[in-house]
Amino acid sequence: MARGVQGGYRVWVTKARRWWGDLYELCPDELLTELNGDADYEKITALLKKYRALKR
Repeated sequence: MARGVQGGYRVWVTKARRWWGDLYELCPDELLTELNGDADYEKITALLKKYRALKR
């Protein structure tokens, strides 16, 4: 689940009760759709790599 925090969005893992991944200034719609939908591990990993590369 994505939650808005100061400065952007973060991913909250309910089972682990902690934040996961990076802080995103802009909401990555593809990533949110996958997390809130099928949550396919391979797709999520690919999207995370894509958005991390864009931050650099």
